[in-house]
Amino acid sequence: MMIKKLAAEFVGTLWLVLGVYGSGVLAAAFPDADIGLLGVSMAFGLTVFTMAYAVGHISGAGILYVIASGKAGFSTAGFAANGFGNG
Repeated sequence: MMIKKLAAEFVGTLWLVLGVYGSGVLAAAFPDADIGLLGVSMAFGLTVFTMAYAVGHISGAGILYVIASGKAGFSTAGFAANGFGNG
């Protein structure tokens, strides 16, 4: 199971780097393409959305757990839940 989570993190990070930095590099390197700030912003939003949808169920709440568990009175009841469905 740990390998699956590590692979999900790797693929998600790779996708984010390619999508966001790739669009920024292309915007700077090819001024005729001129995707501009809106294009880079859309690339960022779409890459985060697609990876959250694709691998969000495998990985993603671990860092939040480590941060939140340091707070006094922390409980895992409803942790990382959006409030919809039976959870």
